[in-house]
Amino acid sequence: MSAPSFTAEQTPRRRTSHRRAPAIRHTRHTPGRPRRSVVLTLLMCLTALYALLPLVWLVINATKTQKGLLDSFGLWFSGDFALWDNISQTLTYDDGIFVRWFLNTLLYVVAGAGGATFLAVLGGYGLAKFDFTGKRAVFATVIGAVAVPATALAVPTFLMFSKMGLTNTPWAVIIPSLISPFGLYLMWVFAAEAVPTELLEAARVDGSGELRTFFRVALPLLTPGVVTVLLFTMVQTWNNYFLPLIMIKDPDWYPLTLGLDAWNEQASTAGGQPVFNLVITGSLLTIVPLIIAFLLLQRYWQSGLAAGSVKG
Repeated sequence: MSAPSFTAEQTPRRRTSHRRAPAIRHTRHTPGRPRRSVVLTLLMCLTALYALLPLVWLVINATKTQKGLLDSFGLWFSGDFALWDNISQTLTYDDGIFVRWFLNTLLYVVAGAGGATFLAVLGGYGLAKFDFTGKRAVFATVIGAVAVPATALAVPTFLMFSKMGLTNTPWAVIIPSLISPFGLYLMWVFAAEAVPTELLEAARVDGSGELRTFFRVALPLLTPGVVTVLLFTMVQTWNNYFLPLIMIKDPDWYPLTLGLDAWNEQASTAGGQPVFNLVITGSLLTIVPLIIAFLLLQRYWQSGLAAGSVKG
């Protein structure tokens, strides 16, 4: 017998006992579009507000007169715009002592922070790329020095400099500023990763001396780390208050921090004239060089990050 034939309409369909599961859409994260987080955005906004609010307060109140500071709201302008008058009075008050304090601070930063950066770069490079006896002991000493607060060394430093007759001189501020354990440790770690040992060996094989190898080969690769240490030491020296306070008694050698504090204390002395508008304006002028330094040196950080990404 021949098998029965069925047409397309008469062909029996096989029934399925299960239904097709609904398709699940997976959202893929593209590398070009970073994920958005509401929590992180709020945290960043709060951090920016916390960092910028004092600066906004400083800028607004630097435009007020002495009377306007007491009669107006702190976060809004008063009727008289006295910024340029305040700057002129700040630079000329008490025979222009503010300019002298600014030059003193500049001296301490150039000699102290610049010297600390140079010594940290040399020491960090040597500790990272040379093996010698006692290297572990040096590492432990550097870590211990980072953990010791500067205030704990203030009194012994004062006694030592007093015995040498260096107190009330610029050397009492410059010499302690030359030591930066954190900068040394940072350059040590950075040099160990940023400078390939093979590159140094190739330079030595070509007949390059150690100094030439350091300045021509290693130093360009260390630029981002050098800039980082320089900014840290510069800000630390620029804002240094406690060390000059115990070392210097002559107002002619005051840095800006001590000078502005002396102006601020005038209101509490007998017969003293309150100059809070000059204190605020002087504080604004004090932070301007730091802002300029950060804006000028940030490109070295960006170039360092770009070099690291290309290398990786």
